[in-house]
Amino acid sequence: MTKKYFLICLFLYPLYASAAQEPVSFANTGQFKMLFDRRQRPPSVYLDNKVHIVFNAGGEPGAEPKAPTKPMAITYDPATREFSEIVTLGPGDGHHHYGPVVWADEDGYLHVLYGCHRTPGTHFISKQPGSIGNSLDSWDVAPQIAPGISYPTVYSIYDNQELIYYRTGGHTSSWTYRISDDNGRSWTAPANDVTDMNINGALDWSSYQSKLVSKDGKFLHVAFITFDDNKANDPNRFYNPRYNQAVYLKYNLYYIKINLQTDEVVNADGETLQTPIDLALANSKCMIWDTQWRGSGVPPTILLDENDEPSFVHVISEETLEDHQYYYVRRENGQWKQTPIVRTSNKWNASHLTRDKAGTLHALLIAGDYLDSDGYMDKHGGGTIEEWISSDNGNSWALHRDLTPDPSKYPGWRYNNIQPVTKSDGSNVDNMLLFYGWLDLNAPEAEAFLLHNDTAWYDMGIGDVGLGGDFAIDSGVYTLEGSGEDIGASGGEGWIATIPELATILLLGLGALMLRKR
Repeated sequence: MTKKYFLICLFLYPLYASAAQEPVSFANTGQFKMLFDRRQRPPSVYLDNKVHIVFNAGGEPGAEPKAPTKPMAITYDPATREFSEIVTLGPGDGHHHYGPVVWADEDGYLHVLYGCHRTPGTHFISKQPGSIGNSLDSWDVAPQIAPGISYPTVYSIYDNQELIYYRTGGHTSSWTYRISDDNGRSWTAPANDVTDMNINGALDWSSYQSKLVSKDGKFLHVAFITFDDNKANDPNRFYNPRYNQAVYLKYNLYYIKINLQTDEVVNADGETLQTPIDLALANSKCMIWDTQWRGSGVPPTILLDENDEPSFVHVISEETLEDHQYYYVRRENGQWKQTPIVRTSNKWNASHLTRDKAGTLHALLIAGDYLDSDGYMDKHGGGTIEEWISSDNGNSWALHRDLTPDPSKYPGWRYNNIQPVTKSDGSNVDNMLLFYGWLDLNAPEAEAFLLHNDTAWYDMGIGDVGLGGDFAIDSGVYTLEGSGEDIGASGGEGWIATIPELATILLLGLGALMLRKR
């Protein structure tokens, strides 16, 4: 067959300004969820060109599950790519929910809150703005925020205020928020809590929730999933007709929006809701996806568009309890639509969703087959990290590349809780990502990783080369995929370029790539 060659002149500098950076491990001896899932955020804050990160680590290598670890902080300097010394902020504890969150107030002082699970936790404020210091002596104990806090999430909001959204106690407790206008010294709650599934006859019902503040800081978007916590452990209440057995899953997908100026809570159609929202009201007015007895573990990732309209990535079970799938959920022409992205291994696998300037959606997902493990560290899933993209508003998705740390350095490791570094207002720092990984099934030997690219992490591949379509590197085959025919990058017979090789070619300034039409 005759081979046809095309010459693409690469005068579009910086389509690929630098090769993809390797994720860097910055902390070890961490426990299960040393960087927490999306119910509890943020573990990082970008402030004055520095990144301050908190996590749970300091465990004893080889120790038993739930061995004590400690809340810790570290600072990263993106200019030098160097980390500070780690500062330990509290005593050891084996409770993984006690992991810390961090934020900055309007005067630039850092706040850390840890030890929260049905408890008020411990609240610290740094003695110097923008600094973790070098010991616990660099922090002051701050006033208590609330009598009981679980899964805190904190944002800077409108009028130089801070918001904390949290569950007030155990599984069946209500969810609410408080606002501070004095840099975290005092906090005011709304007259009514936002949700309370365990009222009005719905005994033991509960919810897990994720949240994201609007760009103007005046609204809070909340997505949640519900479940019967069944304190009596009644198998009839756990019975799932889809799987014909008793299961412990979180069902459906719900959405509400809170006006932080007025405390008004509305559903997706803008209808004002009576608070606290109970299970019956949630089912009748807030449900945006009836999952038909398919279930999840972790609530969804939220993305807001330029009009402050939400979309989500959510993972749920499928044909069997060992089979799960990520879905992209959004509203089109007034109707909620769900599009499958890719199968995954666990109902607790994390995701992160963003949209680039060209409108392409980028989803970071945890990949891999079902993990048949009774290991403590594996109980909420884990796998490799893949980026999937959609250039047609989420109607179809394709694998873009693998972002997993080098398997030759970390053979057999699993990873989870991929998430962006964020600013105090909840906006993403687009060239940095956090996640954690582990090898041992039980011991607190996990490591936390930072991926820092010179440009946005989703620009680490080649895009928009201008041949009649949007092009992307496929991490599995390393072909350039376009709206027309597939074109393989070739430097000679039998040679297919890898992503780093393509990057090197561009960095060396070679003026062209020879592309062989397949």
